[in-house]
Amino acid sequence: MDLFQEQRKQSHKAVEPLAVRMRPRVLEEFVGQEHFLGEGKLLRRMLLADRLGSMIFYGPPGTGKTTLAHVIAHHTQAEFVEVNAAGVGVKEIREIIDQAKTRLETSGGRTILFIDEIHRFTKAQQDVLLNDVEKGIIILIGSTTENPFFSVNSPLISRSQIFQFEPLAEAHIVSLLHRALQDVERGLGRYSIRAAPEALAHLAKRCDGDARRALTGLEVAVLSQIAVKDSPAKAKDKAMVVDLATVEESIQQKAIVYDRQGDAHYDAASAFIKSMRGSDPDAAVYWLAKMLEAGEDPRFIARRIAILASEDIGNADPMALVVANAAFQVTLQIGLPECRLTLAQAVVYMACAPKSNASAMAIWSAGSDIKENRTIPVPKHLRDANYRGAKQLGHGKGYEYPHEAPGAYLDQDYLGVDRQYYIPTDRGYEKTMGDYLSRIRGPSEEPET
Repeated sequence: MDLFQEQRKQSHKAVEPLAVRMRPRVLEEFVGQEHFLGEGKLLRRMLLADRLGSMIFYGPPGTGKTTLAHVIAHHTQAEFVEVNAAGVGVKEIREIIDQAKTRLETSGGRTILFIDEIHRFTKAQQDVLLNDVEKGIIILIGSTTENPFFSVNSPLISRSQIFQFEPLAEAHIVSLLHRALQDVERGLGRYSIRAAPEALAHLAKRCDGDARRALTGLEVAVLSQIAVKDSPAKAKDKAMVVDLATVEESIQQKAIVYDRQGDAHYDAASAFIKSMRGSDPDAAVYWLAKMLEAGEDPRFIARRIAILASEDIGNADPMALVVANAAFQVTLQIGLPECRLTLAQAVVYMACAPKSNASAMAIWSAGSDIKENRTIPVPKHLRDANYRGAKQLGHGKGYEYPHEAPGAYLDQDYLGVDRQYYIPTDRGYEKTMGDYLSRIRGPSEEPET
């Protein structure tokens, strides 16, 4: 490399964002993901033994997926080729595979192909990789923010180890910020900076586990204090303070990671429903707020509340369905932002209501019987007798009108077999219903299961 090339390389590095410059280069610099990269964990063992297999890195932005791929590139003895799925086609992939075959045949050297945003590959493009991944001609590392079980071909999944990345802890983020402030070569260490602990803590909290976002916020906080007219020497000598007020301006509004068609949507909805079912109003309201702040359709939320009112509360509190229906109607009629209040009221009611899934279990059990067992014919005494010829067929014969009996109840067969689907609990109003059924039915044997 001549002097001109070296200067151009250094100039290019100077304009790279801080988050790119501060990417860990070796395994010892990498932070987070201890569940698979900690001491003695699977991926660390694979790296230290240089025995890598194909794998898919899956997780939210800024958690180290691409960074770890670069660490692997530095660590491994294999040839490392990096592409982005959005900018590469089948032709280029075939060329890379052909080169990998030649390398394997001539020198025995292995090739690691890192495909960033692999979910952007079509199924047909992913199929191109299958045979060569299976034969070991290339070692695939795919990176994605979307659930690979939905976005990546099943055959490719079966040939790969899935590593799920989690958002970085605040302590991890703070350590990365300190490293950036101290690093003279790649970071901000060449400047005279005094960073307040509360400022770094704020960046770590507001970035939501996204290291890239935290480092970008820090870089903005520092560079915004350097005037355009400042010379490099003056900039280095200029005393700068990174305090809480400065970083609050630098990181601005938090971007909530939420894809209404992807994992974040289904995971948040799942947590929301399970919190109401588990009688935790605080958690339920939190997940409600997250979905609303992320732009979730309030009608979807109202539908989930209505379903839960029947499935998980049922007759333990029949008013729950009334409240849910009212919340749904208000949501349709007035929309955001006012329907937030109505939804919150309904969510708190659902979380605090007594719970019973007895009605849901009854319909699920009856539906299963109908699908899997012989269908029960309607007993003749229950069949419609309001047409000419019904009497001749014996329809309606023997039916007794309950309102003519004391208490409007008489012992009459309405099914034709001995089967109990509805088994009331002793919670809320359902206990009253259960007591009524026990009283009119009298002592009975254990229901058939």
